[in-house]
Amino acid sequence: MSGIDDGFELYDLRVEAVIPEGKPIYCGARPGDYFELRGEMLSMPADQGFSIYSISAVLPLLAAKQRETHPNDWMTSDAEIACPDPNCGSRLRIVRLGKRRFSHAETTAVPLPTERESR
Repeated sequence: MSGIDDGFELYDLRVEAVIPEGKPIYCGARPGDYFELRGEMLSMPADQGFSIYSISAVLPLLAAKQRETHPNDWMTSDAEIACPDPNCGSRLRIVRLGKRRFSHAETTAVPLPTERESR
């Protein structure tokens, strides 16, 4: 597919722990905790962890938050996810950072459909 632009953009994301004052926290989250998602790669600072249950609550939303959304779509405006433990007061806030450009050919072995195939 030489000569064809196979690029696309995704937002880098930061997922931050939101710790309300005076609420019980059972998931181990601390003020300032975060992880980042760049493409499909999740990273967090050294010596910091996240509950797998908290990550599981936010994980299904991350691929959608990485993509451009309509201004009226709730995915554009809503950014805080409750801890899955109903007794825990923490939340996770998804913040869109800058966009990063990717190449289709570098992210999958499946070729782009030809113009004829996409009809």
